[in-house]
Amino acid sequence: MLPYTAYHFEVNPLNPGVDILIAELGELGFESFVEEENGVTAYIPSKNSFPEILKNVSILNSPQFQISYTTEEIQPVNWNEEWEKNFQPINIDGICYIRAPFHPKIETRYDIVIEPKMSFGTGHHATTWLMARYILKEDFKEKTVLDMGCGTGVLAILAEKKGAEKLDAIDIDRWCYENTMENVERNDCTKTTVYEGDAKVLKGKQYDIILANINRNILLEDLPIYVQSLNRTGSLFLSGFYVEDLKIIQDKCQNLGLLYESCKVKDNWVAVKFVK
Repeated sequence: MLPYTAYHFEVNPLNPGVDILIAELGELGFESFVEEENGVTAYIPSKNSFPEILKNVSILNSPQFQISYTTEEIQPVNWNEEWEKNFQPINIDGICYIRAPFHPKIETRYDIVIEPKMSFGTGHHATTWLMARYILKEDFKEKTVLDMGCGTGVLAILAEKKGAEKLDAIDIDRWCYENTMENVERNDCTKTTVYEGDAKVLKGKQYDIILANINRNILLEDLPIYVQSLNRTGSLFLSGFYVEDLKIIQDKCQNLGLLYESCKVKDNWVAVKFVK
């Protein structure tokens, strides 16, 4: 079990400061993030942490944000044991049950077993929950599907269980890539291919449905690629941003020729559906 270093950031303003900071830290090898009342705590293996690691994090030098931080050495612990103490099954609309391997199985239409480790996407976060609700209502039969920023792979797994014919799950984070591979196998999903990378992986690929649960700034940057990769009459589902960000997402999508159809809100987070 590796020791970790925790960076406790206080961020003002929180939105979009926290999202931008997480995106930049993710590129430096930080493996997990916990959003706090005043900012975010970011974790990195201590062996990968060094005094100058934050030197090129541009948001820390931006006059638009006030950010301070402290560090803390985290002693090695059994992360799986700690996680098991707190992870509870998720029941979505009585038809989808997201659980860990140590939870008993119950009778439900869609039973998904997820071991998230350090990856994002257990169903507890509002954005994953909202996207899962959209998937439960959508027709995925014989569709080609992309789960962009797949985290644990939970959305791709649910989409395959809903009848998708061919799925790609992509994440830039090595840990997420490996975790999705494990969870896809754990749920007997045979139609999902997992890739490590960013939107560049999409070159030459086309999909009927694209799911992207990523922070606002990456969505805005990659939306032109998503639209190019979306089949005619295809559907694009986005989440990972706040209610206050909905208009800028709508404007960007509409400028790219997409039509707004609906949105869902939980705890000030949004999931939204656009069609081509």
